[in-house]
Amino acid sequence: MKDEFVIYIGIWGQRHYGYLKKHSLTVINVMRMNGTLEHYLRGIDRDAQDMFELLMKQYAEVEGITEQLKNENQIEWVGRMNNIKARVTNIVIEELIYC
Repeated sequence: MKDEFVIYIGIWGQRHYGYLKKHSLTVINVMRMNGTLEHYLRGIDRDAQDMFELLMKQYAEVEGITEQLKNENQIEWVGRMNNIKARVTNIVIEELIYC
């Protein structure tokens, strides 16, 4: 069975769907029969995006990455923000997506 709606769900929901397809196909099939798969994936996507945004803000604050730094040294700001983004992405994946 093909779930066409998945292409309209955000990246986090799509990643979780891919994980479930590979590791828990029974869960997907039960949710399909119950009609809850799309709602579940949208919820995961929303929760993961909220977690991502919150952690990005918190990490930047803790590490002293400010708008002033952005104005004074954009290259350093981009590098440090990309580093935070990579770490936060891994946290969200481990805590919400691949579980």
